[in-house]
Amino acid sequence: MAAAELYSKHARVWLPDPAEVWRSAEIVKGYTPGDKALSVQLEDGTEVEHHIDHLTNSLPPLRNPNILLGENDLTTLSYLHEPAVLHNLKVRFIDSKLIYTYCGIVLVAINPYESLPIYEADIIGAYSGQNMGDMDPHIFAVAEEAYKQMYRDGRNQSIIVSGESGAGKTISAKFVMRYLASVSSSPTEANVEERVLASSPIMEAIGNAKTIRNDNSSRFGKYIEIGFDKKHQMIGANMRTYLLEKSRVVFQAHGERNYHIFYQLCASSHLPEFKAFKLGCAGDFHCTNQGQSLDIDGVDDAKEMRDTQRALSLLGFLESDQMAIFQILAAILHLRNVELKDQSADRSSIVPDNCHLMVFCELMGVPYQDMAHWLCHKKLKTTSETYVKSVPKTDAVNGRDALAKHIYAKIFNWIVDHINKMLKLTARRHSFIGVLDIYGFETFDVNSFEQFCINYANEKLQQQFNMHVFKLEQEEYLKEEIPWTMIDFCDNEPCILLIEAKMGILDLLDEESKMPKGSDDTWAQKLYASLLKQNARFDKPRFSNRAFIIHHFADKVEYQCDGFLEKNKDTVNEEQIKVLKMSKFDLPAELFQENEKATTSAGGHPKTARLGQTLRDNKKTVGLQFRQSLHLLMQTLNATTPHYVRCIKPNDQRAPFILDPLKTVQQLRSCGILETIRISAAGFPSRLTYQELFGRYRVLMTQKDILADKKQTCKNVLAKLVKDQKKYLFGKNKIFFRAGQVAYLEKLRFEKLQMACIMIQKTILCWVTRKKYLEMRESTITIQKYVRAYQARCYVQILRCTKAAVVIQRNLRMWVARRCFQQQRSAAITIQSFFRAYKARQRCRKLMYEPKAVVIQKWVRGFLVRRHYRRSLAAIILLQSYVRRMRAKKELKKLKVEARSVEHYKRLSVGMENKIMQLQRKINEQHEENRALSGKLSAIERSQVVAQEILRRAEEEAKAKAQRVSSLLEQLTFLQQELETTRREKEEQARAHVEHIEQVIAELNAKNSLLSKETDDLKKLIQEQEQQIMESRTYEATAKELERDLNEERSRYQSLLGKYLQLEEHHEDLKEKMSHSMNENKPGHKRTDSNFSNSSECTQSSGYVEGEDCSVQREDMTQSAVDILAVLLKLQKRVKALEQEKQSLQQQLDKREENRQEKEVEEQRTASRAELDLEALKRQELESDNKRLKQDLNELRKSLTNESSTIAPPRPGSLPYDVLLEQLNSSSEELDMRKEEVLLLRSHMVRQDALKHKDTTLSERWNSNLGEITSEDIDRSADFHTLNEDGELWLAYEGLKESNRVLEWQLQEQRRIHREECERLCEQVRKVKEENELQQFLANSDLLSLDTRVEECLRHEITRLTNENLDLVEQQAKQDRTICKLKKQLNILTKRVEETEASAPQQIVVLRRKSSVAVPRKEKGFQGILEYKHGDEKRLLKNLTELRKLRSEEVGQIKGLPAYILFMCLRYADHIDDQQRVISLLNSTITCIKGAIKRRGDFEMMSFWLANTCRFLHCMRQYSGEGDFMNYNTPRQNEQCLSNFDMTEYQQVFSDLAIHVYQQLIKCSEDILNPLIVAGMLEHETVDGVLGSKPTDLKKRSSHLSEEQDITMETLLLQLDVLHTTLTQHGMDLELIKQVVRQQFYIICAITLNHLLLRKGMCSWNKGLQIKYRVYQLEEWLEEKELAECGAKETLEPLIQAAQLLKIRKKTEADAQAICTMCRALTSAQIVKILNSYTPGIESEERVSSTFIRTIETLLKDRIESPMLLMDVNNTFPITLTFTPSPVALETIQIPASLNLGFLTHI
Repeated sequence: MAAAELYSKHARVWLPDPAEVWRSAEIVKGYTPGDKALSVQLEDGTEVEHHIDHLTNSLPPLRNPNILLGENDLTTLSYLHEPAVLHNLKVRFIDSKLIYTYCGIVLVAINPYESLPIYEADIIGAYSGQNMGDMDPHIFAVAEEAYKQMYRDGRNQSIIVSGESGAGKTISAKFVMRYLASVSSSPTEANVEERVLASSPIMEAIGNAKTIRNDNSSRFGKYIEIGFDKKHQMIGANMRTYLLEKSRVVFQAHGERNYHIFYQLCASSHLPEFKAFKLGCAGDFHCTNQGQSLDIDGVDDAKEMRDTQRALSLLGFLESDQMAIFQILAAILHLRNVELKDQSADRSSIVPDNCHLMVFCELMGVPYQDMAHWLCHKKLKTTSETYVKSVPKTDAVNGRDALAKHIYAKIFNWIVDHINKMLKLTARRHSFIGVLDIYGFETFDVNSFEQFCINYANEKLQQQFNMHVFKLEQEEYLKEEIPWTMIDFCDNEPCILLIEAKMGILDLLDEESKMPKGSDDTWAQKLYASLLKQNARFDKPRFSNRAFIIHHFADKVEYQCDGFLEKNKDTVNEEQIKVLKMSKFDLPAELFQENEKATTSAGGHPKTARLGQTLRDNKKTVGLQFRQSLHLLMQTLNATTPHYVRCIKPNDQRAPFILDPLKTVQQLRSCGILETIRISAAGFPSRLTYQELFGRYRVLMTQKDILADKKQTCKNVLAKLVKDQKKYLFGKNKIFFRAGQVAYLEKLRFEKLQMACIMIQKTILCWVTRKKYLEMRESTITIQKYVRAYQARCYVQILRCTKAAVVIQRNLRMWVARRCFQQQRSAAITIQSFFRAYKARQRCRKLMYEPKAVVIQKWVRGFLVRRHYRRSLAAIILLQSYVRRMRAKKELKKLKVEARSVEHYKRLSVGMENKIMQLQRKINEQHEENRALSGKLSAIERSQVVAQEILRRAEEEAKAKAQRVSSLLEQLTFLQQELETTRREKEEQARAHVEHIEQVIAELNAKNSLLSKETDDLKKLIQEQEQQIMESRTYEATAKELERDLNEERSRYQSLLGKYLQLEEHHEDLKEKMSHSMNENKPGHKRTDSNFSNSSECTQSSGYVEGEDCSVQREDMTQSAVDILAVLLKLQKRVKALEQEKQSLQQQLDKREENRQEKEVEEQRTASRAELDLEALKRQELESDNKRLKQDLNELRKSLTNESSTIAPPRPGSLPYDVLLEQLNSSSEELDMRKEEVLLLRSHMVRQDALKHKDTTLSERWNSNLGEITSEDIDRSADFHTLNEDGELWLAYEGLKESNRVLEWQLQEQRRIHREECERLCEQVRKVKEENELQQFLANSDLLSLDTRVEECLRHEITRLTNENLDLVEQQAKQDRTICKLKKQLNILTKRVEETEASAPQQIVVLRRKSSVAVPRKEKGFQGILEYKHGDEKRLLKNLTELRKLRSEEVGQIKGLPAYILFMCLRYADHIDDQQRVISLLNSTITCIKGAIKRRGDFEMMSFWLANTCRFLHCMRQYSGEGDFMNYNTPRQNEQCLSNFDMTEYQQVFSDLAIHVYQQLIKCSEDILNPLIVAGMLEHETVDGVLGSKPTDLKKRSSHLSEEQDITMETLLLQLDVLHTTLTQHGMDLELIKQVVRQQFYIICAITLNHLLLRKGMCSWNKGLQIKYRVYQLEEWLEEKELAECGAKETLEPLIQAAQLLKIRKKTEADAQAICTMCRALTSAQIVKILNSYTPGIESEERVSSTFIRTIETLLKDRIESPMLLMDVNNTFPITLTFTPSPVALETIQIPASLNLGFLTHI
């Protein structure tokens, strides 16, 4: 392919950059051969010119398409080079938060510096059993691949973890061991995995330290071999260590720490056991405070010390050994604090009584003087003499430090050896997996001997890695039958030979170390002389003669020669070692005695000086030891299949998810990743199967290109698309492409899809535009039509308005003219008339004035006289009226007196109350009249003023007329006096009226206050009701919570039951093995195991039957079986406790329900109480009215009997008297009616009050008052009868007594319930005490030894059984007493019957004769009982098992026939009252079901026995004789109930058995569905082509993959059909089928969602569409099976929301809000994981931005949910066995002859 095609316009390339290493750019102008520069534009918009080297003509590397970004495997990138690798890692690490990436066979792990939820147990379960390419890259995938290849190929494996300090090597190795321990756990060796994992904290404490790069850096290398047996279960481990950094014990750089164990000791120095070490804080010791960094952020050294001690104890380190280790470590701390001083140039000394040295000698158990002497002296030996020589301070300090390092190295090796002993393999090792945690390539500013050894080891590992990569590549090529061509690569063999060959660096170093006067300078000169010109990998610095340079595979490194010889020799003063050998403590002596033994065995017996010199000469140097151990390691690795993990440190600041490009590229180069990429790019790195190529690039083919043979189709298409045939090769199953060819095909595919999209867009835009144009045209025409019509209507309207205006103007002008004319005419006529009238009056007046004047005067004078007369007459009449009124008042007073003296008052007072009411109304009317009269009075007063004025004028006239009106003056004076009197009376009446109004207002105010109080009371009552409603809601919530707790407890109980049954099965297996081994040892003695049930009750019952066998087995039982028996006893006790807790929870739930009902009743009572309050108000109003009427009546009586009144009372028979009498009668009648209403209301309130307060102490008060009648009550009876005129109070009293009797009965009932409740609570307290004693016993038993624990368990069980037997004996005694009592009653009744028979013997004889004649004889029929012989149980169960093979028509269409047959046999055992036969039948049934499930655990067998177990359980309940179950039976079925035995205990046993079978059924269905779910739900695509998945994501990385069938969604649905059909065929209950289907759908959802979360390539838009369609198919299946209401749809909700999340838009904040609202069933971690893993399906699709993901995280941070990332696949919903009665009559069941059950007989 020409460069011009690749480097065209808009192509993207990578340009070198000093800061970011590589920067992306886009070509602005296409490249043509011969161009000297390439015009590109950077991402920030800057245009630059990239110059092209004319010699090499090398163009910048091309960038991969966006669709290939974030690939799981770096080798699948189309363009393989350094910038592509770096950018892919950056996208995955920063954008997608993915820390693992494959690079061929290497797993690249970038340290996130943050805790991630991807290492939980659910993640381990998700990766277990999966192929390496099926899931996202993970350390667990590498461990799973190693484990799978080990048990599949039988070959040992190795996992090599490397990287620089701080890259995460230690934690990665720890995760590998944790995964292997989890997937290979053994039930027999339960603590092997714990011991293997416990070695990690110990090794971290003594071998890890804080450096400037890492807080927990491993300062040694280790290789752990984890051993497995033939069953591939972990049985032990062995550890080898390499090159411990001993110099750290005495020296640390700034910012670093010593080994963690020293700081843990100092942090725990306050503990009593460490007081003897005389430690303090870490700052007090020189070897812990050199780095000035005493603490690590987030690490508690005291807590870490406790973890270390716990791990030591778990690995078998005794307490004494632990204290000895800590004692030696404390001694090292004190030794480093020993100060030395100069005495002279060649002499040194120690301060006398140095406290630290004294503590060191005390802790090490050596003499102080000897150690102080040899720290400042050394011994020189010659052939004849021995000299003791002082050493200068520098040599003494170096000797002290060497001794400290030597002691630490010894204790380190001793701990490692002891760990290996404790991890020693418990059985013969069949294979192993090695985990190598070793340092990566290191280069510092100053590199010494340690870096030299580390880089030497990395050179060897890189060589082994290169050879393995070539081997795998060659195998792949040979497998595809492609010719293999050798690829040139950078071989590091010369560098390795430079180091380890003869006369190499290590040889020269060892030779110089043996020289008496050897030094680093002489060794450097030898290196220059021997290697500088002979080896190109060796070089000399330009400005140094004490250093050398080695060109390693990763980089060239300059090493400083200072200290090489000393570190290589690793010498210690032998006299100091001799002093330590004489320690009085065991461990120090043991450490250094081992050294002597090793030396003796290597060099003979060291007695003479020459022999000692020979031993010193033969001592291995550190370099030689490291080279030998490295060769041994390489031999081990070469004998295994290696797996590589390269750990990368992203930055030096340890900031989370920040990638430093420069540092990352340096590590990629040094760890061999880029070399792997280069090797892959040199061959054919991109590989696609023919099916993948056809499905992905089908859009590039025409219809003519597609042939029946897809292989030939792919060949033809590639020949047409890629002209250069050297760019690809056709293999057997795959097509191999050169680098860049897949990107070229993707480019062609994108262009083709882009052109198709443009064509589709063009057509759609044309259609949309034309449609829009036509709509606009039609709209325009319509608008024009309406506008023109509107304009026409407007024009017509204008014409009409114009014409109307003309008409209006004409008529208006006419009207105006006519009006003007008429006005003028009228005015003229008026003027004329007035004028003419004026003239006429003048003439008339003139004619009439004189003759009429006299007549007028006459009439005027007569008028004046008549007017004066009328006025005088009116005044006289007024005076008469006043006089008559005064007389009427006097007459009224007389009538009142007369009325008071009336004797027949009672007769007259009848109806007085009604009259009083009428009077009250009249008074009110009079009040109104008074108001009117007051108004009239004011008017009269005004008229009086006018009258006074008139009188004054009249007086003047009278004076003027003289003495003519003198008599009238007296009358006027009298009238004035009378008027004044009247005015005063009116004023008094007005004042009285005002006072009455004020009194009424006061009464109304009092009523208002009373009403306000009542309103407040009602508000309080309403608040109380609301509070009660809230409490009822709280009770309902509590009830729901209790129900949820009950479900959780049921689930926990069922899981414990499953574990218990597994232990029971394991126990039975052990018993079989024991019996088998005993039979082998004793061929003449054979026996069989007895049957055990899964309940303690069944164990007791079966113990009587098989006591002898059990006793024989108990004698032969081994210790392991006894231990299991103890576990079984504990589990049985736990099951009982769970049952009791379940019962208590049920009782609490019932109690809550009763409380809720009581609350409802209380609410009703509250309503009735409100009615009572209303009635009380009504009664109060009536009473107040009665009081007011009585007061009015009394006032009336007083007024009538007032003797001082001047007015006489009315006479009998007079009109006033009759009126008063009628009013009195009506008032009396009204009063009687009000009394009756009051009495009725009081009696009703008494009854309601009694009912309302039936639970209070009021009932007791009423009861006590009714219980005894005192004399006071008798005295009051007269008053009662006095008040009770018509007997109403007596009736109320009788009603009250009746209410009290009801209350008394209810009180007695409450006392009885309270007594029963107290007894039940006492029983619960007793059970709780027993449970506490059991818990204390179990807690104490964990601290005992195995024998003591078993003995205590057995003793406790015997005690429990004894207590139960005593309880049973006590119950039997009670029953015996009851029987005796009943017998006595029976004897009495018998005597009475005999007496009755003796009195009428003839009648009885006649009746007997009649009855004997009248009874008809019944025909014989079946009773629903099957008779069988003792011992036929196994034969019966064996034949019943064959029933599942028969067709439904052969069994008579009866579902659950085996259950019915077994129950009819059980009825026979009950019928003959044979307890032994009942126990034998039931135990045999349980054993048969368990054995059938264990032997053949297929789904059909599980469903068969689950259906029949549930049916048998329902039959036991239905025919148990209990009232709750008998309600469902027919009378015939009730007659067939069991009569002799209570099956309650066995009902629980069979219920547990059904739960166990159900759990096994779910596991079996999970095993069946598990291989189909991922393939059907995610992997299979209905339509290939445009939305096809990326080809690179389907590449399987597992080395051995079997050819899988084409699994589709239809396959999964068909399997669900098969499972559902199997369940229905065996007659399983519908509720149980619903629970099974719900659990199956939960498994489908959990597995699908987990794989979606762990497979980045599956998180795309088209995959969300596919999942949505798959869920729709599952819902359709539920609808088809009529199971839509079983709750299965709800279990699919997380999967539905995940599919919606993949399809929804993910850009704006509104989208984020919508996602948070929509995805309620997904956790925050799952939502963020899906968004991070979202992968575009096509080139034009955008990725989810990091800003949007941060917005989602912010919105979801307040959610309270589980931190788990994956759904729990092992979660099982608790099963509920709902009782389902059977309508089948037992007597109608017929047994098919095909069952061969002829030995059963119908009764």
